Amino acid sequence: MATFNRFIALGDSMTEGMCDEIIDGKYRGWADRVADTLAKESSNFSYVNLAIRGKLLHQVIDGQIPEAAKFVTGSDTLISFHAGANDVLRPNYQAAEAFAKYERGVKDLTSTGATVIVFTVVDRVEGDGKTAKLWHERFSAFNVNVRNVAHKYGATIIEADDAKWLADLRFLAVDRLHLNSDGHWRLSQAVLEKLGKNFDPAWKIPLPPAQEKSKARKTAEKTRWIITFVIPWIWRRVRGKSSGDGRSAKYETPIAWK
Repeated sequence: MATFNRFIALGDSMTEGMCDEIIDGKYRGWADRVADTLAKESSNFSYVNLAIRGKLLHQVIDGQIPEAAKFVTGSDTLISFHAGANDVLRPNYQAAEAFAKYERGVKDLTSTGATVIVFTVVDRVEGDGKTAKLWHERFSAFNVNVRNVAHKYGATIIEADDAKWLADLRFLAVDRLHLNSDGHWRLSQAVLEKLGKNFDPAWKIPLPPAQEKSKARKTAEKTRWIITFVIPWIWRRVRGKSSGDGRSAKYETPIAWK
């Protein structure tokens, strides 16, 4: 079992930790939680988190990977790479182009000599309408590409299929897109288990069946969600804006993590 002296996290809002608890003005997130455990194994452990919400695949590859490469010290460096989901959600998404970019990113990361982990995603959502069908089609193909690329370049896969019940909306924040604190904790434990580290097996325990909501409550919640999150998201797309515009990463250079 490898001991990691450095952990570099790359990606978008999921890796930034959006919608988890806020500590010192920053979202905590699954990556910080993983760093907490890794730091206990090494007296000189350091952590870098370059992830920024809203970033597209090419922005992570072109902007974050070159920075990450500067901080790699060898196989004792762990790099997490999760990017591309924001691209999949765009109306003009081009799968073949995105898959090629993703492969280039993983190839560049593994060539540094670091240990690299990548992620598949939940490819089914509640409902059976056109949106749910499109989500499944796009993200299932995304997952196939992640698996193929990981096997080709020797990256470790954090597999969403190992815990399909994480699609439960109760693990998501009110925006129905980002993990809530419980979701981030469970993902951190899944990563730690995959790495052969100490983890809490309780992460695998599904929640009890949800209490059925009335049709009126479902309608009210959906309407509030559309007004609060969907419309602003569409408005940003129309203006060519991103939630990450003007933001910098949480930890742009290695920080001692205890």
